[in-house]
Amino acid sequence: MKMKRLFRKLLLLALFTAHGAGSAYAENIVIKGSTTVLPIAQVTLEAYMKANPGANISLSGGGSGEGIKALIDNSTDIANSSREIKPKEEELAKSKGVNPLEIPVAIDAIVPIVNPKNKVRTLTVDQLSQIYQGKITNWKDVGGEDLQIVAISRDSSSGTFEAWGEMVLGKSKVSPRAQMQASSGAIVQAVSKNRYAIGYIGLGYLDQSVKALLVNGVQASQKTALSKEYLVSRFLYMYTNGRPKGETAKFIEFVLCPAGQKLVAQEGFIPLSRRK
Repeated sequence: MKMKRLFRKLLLLALFTAHGAGSAYAENIVIKGSTTVLPIAQVTLEAYMKANPGANISLSGGGSGEGIKALIDNSTDIANSSREIKPKEEELAKSKGVNPLEIPVAIDAIVPIVNPKNKVRTLTVDQLSQIYQGKITNWKDVGGEDLQIVAISRDSSSGTFEAWGEMVLGKSKVSPRAQMQASSGAIVQAVSKNRYAIGYIGLGYLDQSVKALLVNGVQASQKTALSKEYLVSRFLYMYTNGRPKGETAKFIEFVLCPAGQKLVAQEGFIPLSRRK
């Protein structure tokens, strides 16, 4: 998304949150969607509810596609998404009287991961693409041991799956031999237990149980994602039906305020305040 578009949306958000901050009553807030955005939503809602004891917020995952579907069906107040809404989704929403408003809340890098025993340190975007298309099937072909590659992917309802497809596969299809997982946490667990495996996750899910690979020789980090030196990076979003009001507006205002963005950083993601 172009920077000018982002600035307009953030300015709009600042205007409506300031207007709605004086709401005198608490409401129930439902949040659904991306498992990548889930840790951000979890940590910020916990802090928000601690500061606002009357607030009642429910949170669930399911993937970006499910979150946007829930927004279209009016079964959620906020849809977490690790990708932009698709034109066909936006068209369907508007046909049902829903006007999705895109609110960037963080920046993320998508990191390819392998088992710590894997000797491979770096892959090119093209090598990653060929692995996930099923054209490269042995680690020896990319500098590793003579072992079969087990490609592990997010499921098709995932925004991370969509973003990986656009930035790495170039719209080519994932091999039917790839093992699909319903969450980033599940990918971490699967790769940590399988010497042959490769997966991909959001930066905030990276831990010591797996090894992050460099992409084109560049390590994923806040610095390299912001400079765009690391190629596989994206914005993370919360979507609402038009301008949020009342408690929903106050919660999103908190997510974007310095305290909320500090929590974003603590979860391993990149706060918007770091962007130049």
